[in-house]
Amino acid sequence: MCGIVGFTGSPANREQVLKEMMDAIAHRGPDGEGSYFGSSVALGHRRLSLLDLSSGGQPMFNEDNTIVVIFNGEIYNFQELRSELVELGHRFSTDHSDTEVLLHGYEAWGQQMLERLRGMFAFAIWDSGKEVLFCARDHFGIKPFYYYITADQQLMFGSEIKSFLHHPDFVKKLNHTQLELYMTYQYSPGEETFFEGVKKLMPGHCLWFEKGNLEIKRYFCPRFEPSAKGDLSQWVDKVEEAMKESVEAHKISDVEVGSFLSSGVDSSYMAYLAHVDKTFTVGFADKQYDETDYAREFSKFLKTKNYAYQIEPDEYWENLPKIQYHMDEPLADAASAALFFVNREASKQVKACLSGEGADEFFGGYNIYKEPVTATWYDKIPLPLRRAVGAVAGLLPPVPGVNFLVRRSKPLEERYIGNTNLMGENQKKKLLKHYTGKVLPTDLSKGYFEATKGQDPVVQMQYTDLNLWLVGDILLKADKMSMANSLELRVPFLDRKVFEVACHIPAAYKANAANTKIALRGAAIRSIPQKTADKKKLGFPVPVRAWLRDEKYAQVVRKAFDSPAAEEFFNTKELHKMLSQHISGKRDNWRQIWCVFMFLTWYEEYFVKR
Repeated sequence: MCGIVGFTGSPANREQVLKEMMDAIAHRGPDGEGSYFGSSVALGHRRLSLLDLSSGGQPMFNEDNTIVVIFNGEIYNFQELRSELVELGHRFSTDHSDTEVLLHGYEAWGQQMLERLRGMFAFAIWDSGKEVLFCARDHFGIKPFYYYITADQQLMFGSEIKSFLHHPDFVKKLNHTQLELYMTYQYSPGEETFFEGVKKLMPGHCLWFEKGNLEIKRYFCPRFEPSAKGDLSQWVDKVEEAMKESVEAHKISDVEVGSFLSSGVDSSYMAYLAHVDKTFTVGFADKQYDETDYAREFSKFLKTKNYAYQIEPDEYWENLPKIQYHMDEPLADAASAALFFVNREASKQVKACLSGEGADEFFGGYNIYKEPVTATWYDKIPLPLRRAVGAVAGLLPPVPGVNFLVRRSKPLEERYIGNTNLMGENQKKKLLKHYTGKVLPTDLSKGYFEATKGQDPVVQMQYTDLNLWLVGDILLKADKMSMANSLELRVPFLDRKVFEVACHIPAAYKANAANTKIALRGAAIRSIPQKTADKKKLGFPVPVRAWLRDEKYAQVVRKAFDSPAAEEFFNTKELHKMLSQHISGKRDNWRQIWCVFMFLTWYEEYFVKR
């Protein structure tokens, strides 16, 4: 795992510029660094060594030094591809580096190389003979890739946006439209970012840049195509086989690999299959939000050593500015801070860890996926009547029964934008000083519903989450929190071969009114205790709701709500009203409060301090 940066053109002192950009992401690669300067390009790399420790340094060149690559990630089928390339006559200079496979793969197959890769990756290849820059991001967006076009039509790119701040041609401006979307999604959705002009290269996409011309292409588009064949036991067999093979592939390393462990089926089954020696868990003193007892008990079953760490409230709050800085963009998912701590503790023992991201999107794991098959009688009520009931319910305090009436007052494609739908347009109008409504949340999600038109509701929700929630929230915090602690995170569920099975699982074996991830749980129950395989998903629960009713922490939020930034963007009277309602118990506003507070914390880091 590493960090990459680069730019085209020749700014003054480009060696110093590149060095500062590389230093900004030194946490991604503390084991080494390397740079390359061509006639019209500069490439930089920070290395975290896990494979080919002695000869895998980057940038890396082909035989005649005409093609150079910088790479962040792991290619799990590199040995297979290497053998194929050797048969084609390519000569390798390293012992077993997956990076070199990208070089010769580009020579042999060009862009079609991407269809052969299995792994997580973001890379840039400079072809000096053609003076072309070729970049790509992996199929599901596990590794990040940002880019920016300067005023004179030059390209800047990197693993993290913060590196751009050190380039003289980068103009730092806030993208105000993204704030409105963030307040609904709780993360920065789509290809736009909070920095005007900075974009994400989306999953399954590649980029060609030649003489000022940028071309973006999509090389992979995941599709769910549920099969009508096979009973549950047959699908359980397929899931079990795919997961065993994937976990083995994700363990390939020249250093020790550990595993995260919560109380849920995803991490438990993965840890069982991995046969690791060390597992890592975090929790809190409040047992309602603590998974360490489950993890210790399960680790005894595995006969592995569990490292459990209890997060203190003060250290959680003290680290929030650092966490938002490492995110690059504001993220209001309170679990991201818990993820920071578990990565920190794991990095003290190992350099790589397995984690369970992607299982819910692939196998139908979120509780909201039960909704299409629960209370189906309500959907039989004429839509106009349901809309009227929902409009009235929307005026009431948001509690579970009321939330149901509001959600079911609209068709799925109107109400579902992903796992989180935090604030409606009316609430944003109250809170924001300069609300525009130029881009609505459904403007981003509607394309995914159009692409799955005619398919069952669970598939439609999965597909939306796979393209929005997974990329914008789940994988963002996984990458940024692991890299903040110089730890490589590997995600065996998010594997092409696993998806080849998961995408065909019939709807009945994903979610029903009683359960989720039915086929995956069926595979897990063959190996781990039933109480673990059947356990309801918690997902790094954090006691923020309670903390915000503690005067000590409420005062921290009040101070932020009185800041110049709060005055600039928000109607602060409404912010304080929202906080007071929560403290008094009249409303459960913690997620909305946290969303605004995390934006202000992030803004302080990037636009006030820096």
